[in-house]
Amino acid sequence: MSNNIGKQPIKIAEGVNVTLSNGRITVVGPKGSLETHIPQGIDVVVEDNQVVVRKKAEDMGFDKFAGLARAQIANMVEGVVMGFEKKLELTGVGYRARVDGANLVLNVGYAVPVTIKPVDGTAITVDENIITVSGSNKQLVGDVASDIRAVRPPDPYKGKGIKYVGERIRRKVGKAAKAVGAAK
Repeated sequence: MSNNIGKQPIKIAEGVNVTLSNGRITVVGPKGSLETHIPQGIDVVVEDNQVVVRKKAEDMGFDKFAGLARAQIANMVEGVVMGFEKKLELTGVGYRARVDGANLVLNVGYAVPVTIKPVDGTAITVDENIITVSGSNKQLVGDVASDIRAVRPPDPYKGKGIKYVGERIRRKVGKAAKAVGAAK
């Protein structure tokens, strides 16, 4: 077994079907179907219930694409079996989030509520101050979570805003605290 993750085979879980055709790979499983393009210069082989990614040429420029393709395929296999989720935390007095139909409605200090529509393949749920974005495509889940966080990024002075659960916000000292500290 190699230390290089890009050279390790990807085990195909039970109930997952992987097919190759015309430079594209399709992964179908219990949570849906995902498809991606295989970069030029990369060879993907499905054998013995696993996927192996190799570079076709000895050109060193294709190494990065082999690792990229392997990571994307591994995420697709994991996504159609278990799925992915990102959790965001809403902090601030009067800040609220609710789900209206499939849309997320945020009241985060603006004059009007902000409505975010989930991308196809993702779902948004709200439980108290925790917003959960889930889906089978890792990139889409991350993009939707990033769009939600961008509505009201965390404030470094008061700590209000939307942040990922577990994210540490570096707090800054305000002007008044600096002035008191300098007077001594």
